[in-house]
Amino acid sequence: MVTDAEWARIRRDLRFGQVFEGTVVKVPRPGAIGIFVDIGLSVGGFVDVLLLPNEGEDWPAEGTVADFEIWWADSRQQIRLKPSDSQYLRTDFTDFVECARR
Repeated sequence: MVTDAEWARIRRDLRFGQVFEGTVVKVPRPGAIGIFVDIGLSVGGFVDVLLLPNEGEDWPAEGTVADFEIWWADSRQQIRLKPSDSQYLRTDFTDFVECARR
């Protein structure tokens, strides 16, 4: 856990779409929650289940190194990520984003 001031500094330097190489460090319940990713910052990254393939066996396993994009970072001290590699992204991602924008 970082201080509020440190989180504000980290968050200020993040940009939507910014790419980090990360390592999947935890997949608590494949197909149900999401994955935790270490992107080399003092704050953890997380990919929500909604952005991952429908089948848990298609998710990146612990230890997988891949590129992840900043999806959002809010007041919680966690960086939300999106897989850059389409094999780890939900197959209907474009439609998903279009529906969310309506």
